[in-house]
Amino acid sequence: MGDRLPEPHASSSPAVAAGSEAEEIEVLDSEDVLPMAAEDHWKALFDQRASRSCRQALKGEEGSWDGVQIRKQAEMFDPDNTGYISTEKFRSLLQRHGSELDPHKLEVLLALADSNSEGRICYQDFVNLMSNKRSNSFRQAILQGNRRLCSKALLEETGLSLSQRLIRHVAYETLPREIDRKWYYDSYTCCPPPWFMITITIVEVAFFLYNGVVLDRFVLQVTHPLYLKNALLYHPQLRAQAWRYLTYIFMHAGIEHLGLNVVLQLLVGVPLEMVHGAARISFVYVAGVVAGSLAVSVADMTAPVVGSSGGVYALVSAHLANIVMNWSGMKCQFKLLRMAVALICMSFEFGRAVWLRFHPSAYPPCPHPSFMAHLGGVMVGITLGVIILRNYEQRLQDQTLWWIFLSIYLIFVLFAIFWNIFAYSLLDLKLPPPP
Repeated sequence: MGDRLPEPHASSSPAVAAGSEAEEIEVLDSEDVLPMAAEDHWKALFDQRASRSCRQALKGEEGSWDGVQIRKQAEMFDPDNTGYISTEKFRSLLQRHGSELDPHKLEVLLALADSNSEGRICYQDFVNLMSNKRSNSFRQAILQGNRRLCSKALLEETGLSLSQRLIRHVAYETLPREIDRKWYYDSYTCCPPPWFMITITIVEVAFFLYNGVVLDRFVLQVTHPLYLKNALLYHPQLRAQAWRYLTYIFMHAGIEHLGLNVVLQLLVGVPLEMVHGAARISFVYVAGVVAGSLAVSVADMTAPVVGSSGGVYALVSAHLANIVMNWSGMKCQFKLLRMAVALICMSFEFGRAVWLRFHPSAYPPCPHPSFMAHLGGVMVGITLGVIILRNYEQRLQDQTLWWIFLSIYLIFVLFAIFWNIFAYSLLDLKLPPPP
């Protein structure tokens, strides 16, 4: 494919659920023109009815395929200018030019030809596939056909390079359908790379090392009397400084806190970003971070907040929930063991946070950081996160459930903002003094 994955504003092409009759169909149409591949010269065969934008894209890519040749080819295979081609002529095209296509796309084309009972192939279905736009009509045609894609699974392919094996591993770790795995494997170009999770991790580690040098402490930094004076962490007395609801992720309680968060967000976040893109994963991460600090300001009003656990727990909980919901389709090795390890790490880190919260403070009357940010991240993960990870290559704005959960999230954010403005004075809480 041209662009690997759509973001909320980009074109998208949802999964072709051709491997199982029981798999649901995700409906999506796309109108954007994606970058052309060499095989897209085939579109000229039907381009008598193509849009002006398609013609302009073809003009820059086709070399010797000038307008006269395009018209001749269109007249040859669609003489009546109907926008259809007979399945017989379509098969002859596959036999003549099949070697120019990747094997997985050829399989889908053959399934499209076999599934059509009317003896003709729609121009738009063909163009959708050649430009990597899998329309609903195209998926319906395959699902209603008698032929299944029965070639060997991606996992059985041999002779792959190290990078190809890594991409295949990521596909099996994150996607529940074989046709999606093949499509992702063929289209992934590592451009852009998973920059968001790597960048945020590097920044978090850099801030931690800086604080360790300044405070001369790397374990349980939070117990240092000067720790709270940092301008990044969230403190209830300084809640009017809005940046603290985000920047607290760059402050960690100690190396034990940082280590678990970094391991989880790299092992889970990087593969998810490779599949779903930086925009979607960064949205889940940042939404978890904001929900975490706001949850503390509502449910644990006297405590500060540090650490990236809100964002990390949003990603991990969304990923684990997606695995559970698609358990039969997930073919990742040792998936039960992997889930158990992830849950143990999350439980250990959460238990550490609970213990620290109720441990006698080194600087009374201010308590140690709250653990409520973890729970805020989990709630974001199993709502917004699940929707984002479930709909591979599907525009979120077309999903009703996405809008429902997004509305609930925005309502919570507005409620928390008003809570922070009015509730503290109305409840007459005794807050710890500012650092």
